[in-house]
Amino acid sequence: MFLRSTTTRSPITTTHTTTTTTSTAATTAVPADVLAGADLTGRRAVVTGAASGVGLATARALAAAGAEVTLAVRDAEAGAAARAGIVAETGNEQVLVGELDLTDQRSVARFVRLWDGPLHILVHAASVADAPLTRTGDEWELHLAVNHLGPASLSSGLHWALTAVDGARIVHVLSDADLAAPFDLEDPHFFSTRYDGALAHTRSRTAAMLHTVEAARRWSGDGIAVNAVRPGASGGDPADLAATVLLAAASPLTGGISGRYFTDLAEAEPIEHAVDPVLARRVWRWTESTLREVWFSGLPVVA
Repeated sequence: MFLRSTTTRSPITTTHTTTTTTSTAATTAVPADVLAGADLTGRRAVVTGAASGVGLATARALAAAGAEVTLAVRDAEAGAAARAGIVAETGNEQVLVGELDLTDQRSVARFVRLWDGPLHILVHAASVADAPLTRTGDEWELHLAVNHLGPASLSSGLHWALTAVDGARIVHVLSDADLAAPFDLEDPHFFSTRYDGALAHTRSRTAAMLHTVEAARRWSGDGIAVNAVRPGASGGDPADLAATVLLAAASPLTGGISGRYFTDLAEAEPIEHAVDPVLARRVWRWTESTLREVWFSGLPVVA
């Protein structure tokens, strides 16, 4: 296997606050702990993959803290059910449902066109893992489409809304696949390479991490923080796993931190090929070029 463990760095430090968080905290911390005392009234958030799992738990916690939350989901019926549950539990009626299929750039463009006003928090929680070889309508490999290209497209399309506020945050939710495999710029969609679902998954996660690094650099002047999160091992309680996502998405403890990787409620150091700045720029340019090929709608690509 390619797997390599990360090295946890502690403490998490901002210009205002210093706190020490360790992996043991992840066994007891829940979203309410991370956002304890936080008032997100007036904040607007979009969470993809919010009909279930970590995405749903993240959306629920943000709504409980007072945020207006849009559940960006592929299945509108599942999204409506998730909304009903969140409203019943939190009492927050400002929970919306927006249809979004990350495998279809027309769907992404439609979501962006319908968005109105500022955006404070964008959480990319939708994902696919270990799927058989599947190609989208644009001939993109499925893992790369859902885990990297779709989120990159959405972030770029909503860039204007994120720059409309002070201190907007983007969070890419990765997985327990870690960042084991380097991203292959020569054959990203497995047209000539023998396909392997696990490899496709890890490559797509590495691409997302590299895009996080470069987006953080390029958008720092716009006041947008971009970070990546590995919540914890799959199969865990989504409510517990969402705690690390919320740390990056809304906690005052991580304000001003960008281009970083968090796991188990702590900042961690990923494997080198996932944060290499030169490779990050190459992946950004490749991503931009790939998106331009299909953005026939005139949607701007933010450089």
